[in-house]
Amino acid sequence: MKMPTVKYQRGDTVMGRWPGSSLYYEVKVLRFDAKSQLYTVIYKDGTELELKEQDIKSAAGFQTRSRSRSRSRSPGRRRSRSRSPARTTRRSSSRTAAVVAAAAITDSVPPSRRDTKLKDTLEVRLSPLQQTKAAENNSNNKHEKKEEKQKEENNMANKVNETSEAKVEAEPARYNLRRRKDDGGAKPAAAEPEQQEEVAAKMAATLTATLSTPLDFGGKLGAYFWLLFLPAWVLFLVLQVNLEDPSLTNFPPPLPPLEALLDVQAFGFVILWILFQAVLYILPVGKLSEGMPLRSGERLKYRTNGFFAIVVSAVAVAAAVYQGVDLTYIHSHFLQLAVASFLISVLLSVYLYVRSRYTSPEQLALGGNSGNVVYDFFKGRELNPRIKDFDLKFFCEMRPGLIGWCLINFAMALAEMKKQGLDAPSNPMILVNLFQLLYVVDGLWNEEAILTTMDLMHDGFGFMLAFGDLVWVPFTYTMQSYYLVSHPNPLSLPALTAIVILKLVGFYIFRKSNSEKNAFRRNPSDPKLSYLKTIPTATGKSLLVSGWWGVVRHPNYLGDLIMALAWSLPCGFSHLLPWYYMIYFIILLVHRDSRDMSECRRKYGSAWDEYCRTVRYRIIPRVY
Repeated sequence: MKMPTVKYQRGDTVMGRWPGSSLYYEVKVLRFDAKSQLYTVIYKDGTELELKEQDIKSAAGFQTRSRSRSRSRSPGRRRSRSRSPARTTRRSSSRTAAVVAAAAITDSVPPSRRDTKLKDTLEVRLSPLQQTKAAENNSNNKHEKKEEKQKEENNMANKVNETSEAKVEAEPARYNLRRRKDDGGAKPAAAEPEQQEEVAAKMAATLTATLSTPLDFGGKLGAYFWLLFLPAWVLFLVLQVNLEDPSLTNFPPPLPPLEALLDVQAFGFVILWILFQAVLYILPVGKLSEGMPLRSGERLKYRTNGFFAIVVSAVAVAAAVYQGVDLTYIHSHFLQLAVASFLISVLLSVYLYVRSRYTSPEQLALGGNSGNVVYDFFKGRELNPRIKDFDLKFFCEMRPGLIGWCLINFAMALAEMKKQGLDAPSNPMILVNLFQLLYVVDGLWNEEAILTTMDLMHDGFGFMLAFGDLVWVPFTYTMQSYYLVSHPNPLSLPALTAIVILKLVGFYIFRKSNSEKNAFRRNPSDPKLSYLKTIPTATGKSLLVSGWWGVVRHPNYLGDLIMALAWSLPCGFSHLLPWYYMIYFIILLVHRDSRDMSECRRKYGSAWDEYCRTVRYRIIPRVY
């Protein structure tokens, strides 16, 4: 018996038709099953499907017939080994339409390559969906019906725009719209205004409906909880640390009268501080850095002059002290300053939410568009809210709260000297001030590195970040220095030396690992990084498994925790309150690690599983 001839061989790069559509994508042939007469192919993103021979075309011949489609990327976002092209494996976890929409929007081209929204060339990207058994049994029939329906709708769309390939289904959440690169020389045909408006409305509705990711922080109910809990917790910490005996046995601390919480002078002080930092931010001093590519492909520019800002701030504070300004006011009005900052963060969050309602869908963050007002207000809807070139999120992340943290610590040192009758701050107070000042100065010196963090790249700017930047950081990270004002803790020379060494070790791990990550993210092909070992992924990116990133998955978190320990040790062990930062940071970093795990497993698939097998421990070697 003569064996059937195999047209395509293992390793051949060909064009494979995506099941249920007339769109072809570049794939690589993995193997051929003579019994089923099916080719197993893999798309660029790692999706594996089995296709019939008639669903495959040679790459060379395809380019002359379908010039623009051959440049499209694989639409699949997960692996499938089912026997039918329309089926997915049962082991594959189902994805929400929001996550698939995120992947589709990521491939958008820069605005400079676009015409108007109505004239953009669009194509449908189908993502494999987990089906029920009944659906699987009828997959071949549905495959044929979908293909016929696709052809009919493409013909209708061509009447509106010759270069448009848009498809709007009754269930738009199953599909993603992705902008294609402009076809060379193709001119859009004129369309009736009513038809243009109808197509644009459907496209906008589809995009908005799918522009979201799974909810985190407890979802909608969690948003209500955090909106109430976070301000209440800061109030508790400030009141508790102000007690003569801040032991938890004295919980709850007495609540002050309402009029004691509000102070016009304190409110004005906070406003002036924010305005002063804003002026330093907009001065044409320092480097203009490019952020990471947005979903549109655009890179925003940021004025990274944070080190300049803290130096000028230090000079201004020194001049104020020299002129007789009593900075111990910050200690005596700590509660009022915290309340004033809270009110400003609320007003800013309301402004951010209102302006986001008038923002185009492509400017929204994937995680803050749930449709629930409270959750979106908390998480933040707009990714990069700007007033002209003034980036509100970047400014709040790095300036008033972060530099204000150092100002508060310095004021606490002056308050300790005044209250304890000292000629100089105590050794524990000096350590806490120097340790945290080094941390902040390092962050501002390497300010460009924050552009590759989750906050800047993925999270919208809403109450969560506004409150965190303006209230949480300056008024809870200063618990150690506030505690030491009224609770001195003498340190022996050996203890002092050990704490300094611990801090330096933590700082080295933190800075070295962050520098490796930032350099690798910005330019993985840099010859200076050729020694680093990586694991390739289907997305085209690689996972770093070398240096500190080969020891644990989050070495920067490890360095952070060691430094947090060094910040708390100078306060001794008499009370739990000065250890708040250490406890909070452990909870924060474990939560961030779980978020990273979920996002990376979704994004990198089997490559992430291989990475986890290679780098076994998450934060602490041989422990966690």
